Amino acid sequence: MPRILTDEAVGEFRERLIDAAERLFAAHGLEAVTMRQLAAELGVSPMTPYRYFEDKEAILAAVRARAFARHADALEAAYDAAGRDPISASAAVGQAYVDFAFAHPEAYKLMFDITQPNEARYPELVAAGNRSRRTMTRHLEALAAAGEIEGDPGLIGHMFWSALHGPIMLAFSGKLTGAYDARRIIAASMDALGRGLFGPGAKGSGQAARPR
Repeated sequence: MPRILTDEAVGEFRERLIDAAERLFAAHGLEAVTMRQLAAELGVSPMTPYRYFEDKEAILAAVRARAFARHADALEAAYDAAGRDPISASAAVGQAYVDFAFAHPEAYKLMFDITQPNEARYPELVAAGNRSRRTMTRHLEALAAAGEIEGDPGLIGHMFWSALHGPIMLAFSGKLTGAYDARRIIAASMDALGRGLFGPGAKGSGQAARPR
């Protein structure tokens, strides 16, 4: 008679499976990893993963959803801890973004995996991605409300996001060497964006969203 699993047991196994999938997908790519390999990684029968997920695509969606959720947790915590000053909060968000990426490179790379074009099939992934994306604009909206910047906060947020993401992915692909490391490039990009948005004499010039 099959063992009846509690909700807690199901949740624990799903997390273990997601952990294993995050490692293997990041190292080898979705296509190179089989459900049998995932099962072997956990020491269970080849059919066990199918009790929890329909297929590899569903597992990848769960891996990415968890990564986006943890990313949002980190940025939201940084924003809240920074207090009422919108410039400090913006800088804290930028710092938290960079810290998360380098602390969790496997998760970060899978967040932006382009081999899963059918995201709409996975509402949990869509919701987590939207929440994470929201962290890219909330701090800019606070700056705009305080009169520190002018323009579309959403567009400005995506400008900062692009300036953070590009050097991080270049670093992960081994394309940055020597003196031109990702953190140095990010700091210079944030300074340039800050000067352009705030002007040379403005209070927040070069400070908003500038990680160390």
